[in-house]
Amino acid sequence: MNQLRNISELLSTRVEEQPDKHFLFSQSDGRQFTYHEFAEAVNRTSALLSSKGIEKGDVVSLMLPNSVEYVIAYFACWQLGALAGPINSLLKAQELVYVISNSEAKALLVNSEFLPIIAPLRKQLPSLEAVIPFDDEADATRDADVDALKVGETSLDDPAIIIYTSGTTGKPKGCLLTHGNLLANARQISDWLGFGPDDRLLTMMPLFHMNAVSVTTMSALYAGCSSVVSQKFSASRFWQIISDYQITSFGSVATMLSMLLSTYPEGVPEGLNTNQLRFAMCGSAPVPAETIRRFEETFHCLVIEGYGLSESTCRSTFNPPDKRRRAGSCGLPIGNEMRVVDDDDKEVPDGALGEIVLRGENILKGYYKNPEANATAFRGGWFHTGDIGYRDADGFYFIVDRKSDMIIRGGENIYPREIDEVLYQHPAISAAAVVTRGK
Repeated sequence: MNQLRNISELLSTRVEEQPDKHFLFSQSDGRQFTYHEFAEAVNRTSALLSSKGIEKGDVVSLMLPNSVEYVIAYFACWQLGALAGPINSLLKAQELVYVISNSEAKALLVNSEFLPIIAPLRKQLPSLEAVIPFDDEADATRDADVDALKVGETSLDDPAIIIYTSGTTGKPKGCLLTHGNLLANARQISDWLGFGPDDRLLTMMPLFHMNAVSVTTMSALYAGCSSVVSQKFSASRFWQIISDYQITSFGSVATMLSMLLSTYPEGVPEGLNTNQLRFAMCGSAPVPAETIRRFEETFHCLVIEGYGLSESTCRSTFNPPDKRRRAGSCGLPIGNEMRVVDDDDKEVPDGALGEIVLRGENILKGYYKNPEANATAFRGGWFHTGDIGYRDADGFYFIVDRKSDMIIRGGENIYPREIDEVLYQHPAISAAAVVTRGK
C-alpha cells in the first residue's frame, strides 16, 4: 500500500477498491454499510460538524453507546482534522466535567440517553459550544449540506484522538494519538494476525476504549474486511452472534472468557456454525493461564493474548496466531521496540523482572497540556509503561503486574498476579483478586 497521509485516505482507498463490499454491521438493529455507504455517512456527519463550526484542531467529545454511530463519528472527526474525544459513559459527573474541560472540547456528539447527565453540567463546560444529539446518523444528518463541506490537509503527525487514562494515580491524563499512530497499529495488528478481506471481526469492547477502535475497527479497515458492532457483551447471546455473522475473530478480556466458560460448560451450543472462528484476541489485563487452557479445550478456539495500553494506541505485542503461542505470555513485539529495564533505566537480563518500556511509530505523541507527565514517561527516549514484566530467552514477554501494585513484605517483592495464577488452578475458583489487608 502506498504511503498514506491520514486515516481518511485509507478509507478512500478501500472505497475505490471495493465500494460494494460490506464494511460495517450493526448487530442491534440489522443495519449494514458497504464501504461506499459508510463513506457517505461519514461525509454527512462531517458536514454536520462543520456546520457547527468544527474545523481542524478542534476537539469533539463523543458520548455514545456502542453503535455504528460511534464509528461514523470517529471517522467524521478525522476527515475534518478534528480530534475525537471518546468519553467513558460510566464516569461520574465531576469526572465528565474534567475530561471535557481539560480537552477543551468545542462540541459533544451525544446519544439522548446521556442528555440528562450532561444538561446540569453545561455551566461548568465553558469551551463547549454545541451539544449535538446523535442517536441515528440518518436522522441527525438529514439537513447536512455535503456540497458545502470543505476538508483541509491532515498529516500523519496530526492528532486524531485524545483519550483519557483511567487515572489510578492523580488526575486522568489525555493521551494524544496521531493519524500515524492509528494507521501504524492497524497495520501492525493486521499483518501480525494475518487479517484479510474474508475476515469478519466482532466489536464487543466499549468504543470509548482503544481496544475496540484499533483491534476490531481500524484493523478491519486496514485489512479490507468487515466489522460487526455489538452494543455490549452478552454471554447468553454470544455464540448465536458468532454463528449468525460468521465472525472469524473477536476482541475480549479475561472476564468475558470466564463468563463464557460458566455459561457454556459443555461448549458451543448445538446447531450453531462456528467453524470459521479462528481465534479470540484477549488483552487489557493478563489472562490466567488456566482460563486460556479451559477456554481452548471447551470451545476449540485459540486465545491469542496481547499487551498494550492507550499510550501505545492499543497493541504492542501479540502471541503468534499458531502453535508457537505461549500461554501466560503476552507474546512478541508486533512492530514497536520493547525492553525491560531497572530503576536506573538499564536493560536487565532475560528472565529478570523490570519495567516494560516502549518505542515506535504507534507510541503516543504525548500527554495533553502535561509537560511533567511527558518528562517522566518519556525519559531516555523510551515510553515507561509502569508495568512490571520479563522477557524469556526466545523473546517472549510476560507481564507480572503494575509497578504500583507491588506488595513489599519482609523485604520481599510480591506481585498479586502471581498469587492469582496459583488460585486459578483450583477447580472450585472461577475468579480471584489479591489485595493487601492493613494491620
